Amino acid sequence: MVLMKRLPTMAGFLRRTANVTQSRSLCRATNPDASWDIHTTKLEFVNGVPDIPCYRVMDEHGVILEKEPEMDKDTTIRVHDCMVKTHVMDKIFYEAQRQGRISFYMTSTGEEATVIGSAAALEDSDLVFSQYREQGVLMYRGWSIRQFADQCASNEFDIGKGRQMPVHYGSREHSFVTVSSPLATQIPHAAGAAYAFKVLKGSRVVVTYFGEGAASEGDFHAGVNFASVLGGPGIFFCRNNKFAISTHHTDQFGGDGIAPRGLAFGMNTIRVDGNDVFAVYEATKAARQLTLETQKPVMIEAMSYRVGHHSTSDDSSRYRPSDEVKSWMDRCPIKRLQAYMLERDWVTETEIAQLEKQVQKDCVKSLVEAEKSEPPHHSELFNDVYDVIPPHLLEQQEALAKHMDANPGVYAKVI
Repeated sequence: MVLMKRLPTMAGFLRRTANVTQSRSLCRATNPDASWDIHTTKLEFVNGVPDIPCYRVMDEHGVILEKEPEMDKDTTIRVHDCMVKTHVMDKIFYEAQRQGRISFYMTSTGEEATVIGSAAALEDSDLVFSQYREQGVLMYRGWSIRQFADQCASNEFDIGKGRQMPVHYGSREHSFVTVSSPLATQIPHAAGAAYAFKVLKGSRVVVTYFGEGAASEGDFHAGVNFASVLGGPGIFFCRNNKFAISTHHTDQFGGDGIAPRGLAFGMNTIRVDGNDVFAVYEATKAARQLTLETQKPVMIEAMSYRVGHHSTSDDSSRYRPSDEVKSWMDRCPIKRLQAYMLERDWVTETEIAQLEKQVQKDCVKSLVEAEKSEPPHHSELFNDVYDVIPPHLLEQQEALAKHMDANPGVYAKVI
């Protein structure tokens, strides 16, 4: 019988760095041929995996369970402010869509700790492949509310030049790859980028976010398998918020969420309480160090809840009870963090109210200015595809210019 030698597990790594007691075995064998030589005379089917608990630092009331969080005071205050800003911006921009001021919007309400807690654990140079609910990463990396407003308004100041739907953000400066609407297409890209980073032997990490619904797409399985086989410093971060638009997680898959799939693909894997910002931060920070050390991908499944509707095109009251939503609103990750901070006099109720009021003003001001700005010039329709614009497109560009000159005011923006 050939014994399988295991790689370091995520739980073992966390025990060394954060005194976490959870234990998790890993499916990857040092000798990939070992399975052909391990035999038994007992006919037995394997059914299921051991329960995978959520790593947690504080309870739902902001009370620390065992050890103090690794996140220092300054980072905690920055994370809190970013969570509040994202929450308030989401609310106002959502309402702006309802008023017809922007065409579409998606919030991250209820998932602020998952997104911003992980963002705080990364380096700003780490390459992020987002799904569409990770605006908090850009917010944490310095994007202004005005930049969000410009993108949603598709105006001349939008760095995407109005070519994307609202909330399809992207910023080369902030190492944030532009959002793509089709689910899971970012996952194979992230696998390739992680492999490239492995070849380049640098210190950057690739992080790709996706929902548990996206994990039902073929691109998830192909991308994760490529990452597992080829290796590279990559974190595959699943936001399990229980719903793929209107499809409840129990109707999406029969297994225990997404974490067991990480094990099945031979990945170091951990499940974390997605509403505990300290737990998310510590798990992501440990995952980043582990993937750099091993040059193997890591899977994180953050268990949270999508409090808001899927998007402005959705009415979640048609498929889930209001009492369920309210129960999760009461478990708000922002209030949970604030309870911790208030207990330590790191913030006051007055300061929280002042912050919320100021962000509201900033959002309204940014939206008004973004609405009044001109759209991108029509010539931009032909740029940024070819290094040198080919003759047939130059011809079309010239024809469009003549058409616009011959019809002044016809395409003027109406505010």
